[in-house]
Amino acid sequence: MFAISLVLSVAGVGFCCWLLFTLAIYALPFFAGLTAAFAAYHSGCGILGAIIVAVMVGAATLAIGRIAFTHVGSSLARAAIGLLYAAPAAVAGYEATLGLAHIGVASEVWRQVFAICGGLAVGATAWMRLAAYTPPARTERSLTEGQGYRPPAAARLGG
Repeated sequence: MFAISLVLSVAGVGFCCWLLFTLAIYALPFFAGLTAAFAAYHSGCGILGAIIVAVMVGAATLAIGRIAFTHVGSSLARAAIGLLYAAPAAVAGYEATLGLAHIGVASEVWRQVFAICGGLAVGATAWMRLAAYTPPARTERSLTEGQGYRPPAAARLGG
């Protein structure tokens, strides 16, 4: 019985950690939705209306960010949009890892090391999930080849 409870406890903690870090990746849409929900609730919308507003604003924030990241041509603008989404996720990952490190790590230095690593991992994951929907870069060669253009045989053979 002890072995089963130990295995289930580890599985439960693992599931909670997975859920916590998966949700931390979507920190910006979550906080945008939460802010909109509080605003809607305090304006007299009610609990159900606030939940509907929160889901709509959170989904719109995520969709707008992904669309903007995909369609913006400038690398600097893409970096700014990526940081807008990755920075809150990194802060949420840092705080979540620091909270978990307080449970099992005695040294404050190692808590901070683990928290920084967790924040970087969650921020990088948020960046990668945002960039996952970005199509490959369109170069001049891909544009001309996509329109039926075939380079000369010597160019295709490398000579």
